[in-house]
Amino acid sequence: MLTGLIRLARPTHWIKNVFVLIPAPFALAAAAKDPSVSFHFETAGFLMGLLGFSLINSAVYTLNDLLDAEADRLHPKKRLRPIAAGLVSPRAAIVQIGVLALLGLALCIATGKPAAAWLVVAYSVINLAYSLGAKHIALLDVFLLSSGFVIRVLLGCVLVDAQASSWLLLCTSSLALFLGFTKRRGDLRAGLDGKHRPSLRGYSQAFLDQAITICAGVALLAYALYSIDAEVFRPGREMASMPLVAYGIFNYLRLADMADNGGSSPVHIAYHSRSSQICAIGWIIAVTWGLGIW
Repeated sequence: MLTGLIRLARPTHWIKNVFVLIPAPFALAAAAKDPSVSFHFETAGFLMGLLGFSLINSAVYTLNDLLDAEADRLHPKKRLRPIAAGLVSPRAAIVQIGVLALLGLALCIATGKPAAAWLVVAYSVINLAYSLGAKHIALLDVFLLSSGFVIRVLLGCVLVDAQASSWLLLCTSSLALFLGFTKRRGDLRAGLDGKHRPSLRGYSQAFLDQAITICAGVALLAYALYSIDAEVFRPGREMASMPLVAYGIFNYLRLADMADNGGSSPVHIAYHSRSSQICAIGWIIAVTWGLGIW
């Protein structure tokens, strides 16, 4: 059962919390460029906030699997999830939810930044609404999931005591919507229907193709405008990371569109796509060079 509880917590999905790290290099560069800019980075506090949020993530995943156990038993892959497969009892899952949620909230409170605690509460409420039925409503399901990525960026800003840029938030939200709509498109391509996910009744592939195109375009434009407007990049280096962002988006869409990858989640692609991993490393190198960190 211990193995089942660990699987239920989905620690591999913590990779999504890389969005929490995004504000750090920009805040560091802003502080180095202008000493009047407030920037207080405490490693212990940041790690506590990151771990606390990750535990909250796991509590949400456990709750979602608990509520979806009956439907998961009818799914060709999800029937192997711990609760659906009978490896973890509902009572044990409820205990895990309570322990992870309380410990995660306590760690966020311990950072000494009240906004961090409020953000994880907001994240929990949104996901509770999602698990209790909002996920069955087309569009609302993708918007609620996408809000989680925006909350991650906001949490990162809080933990490094940095001001959230409107362009950065627009880029994050549009990129998150891009990921959500791509996942729904993959679900349709994989042959899933309303029996497995009721919200799919409200989607068509034609609509999702248009939504994906719009979100990808907005994400690229917002990132470009952020790079120009942020004033933290060294002159002439503002667009150094732009090609990597464009490549990352198009490569992700290519992978999700391939027949053998239809329906793949962002987590699956992050762990199994070498091209995506190399692109991410390249982006880090380009951004830190553009910011003048090295």
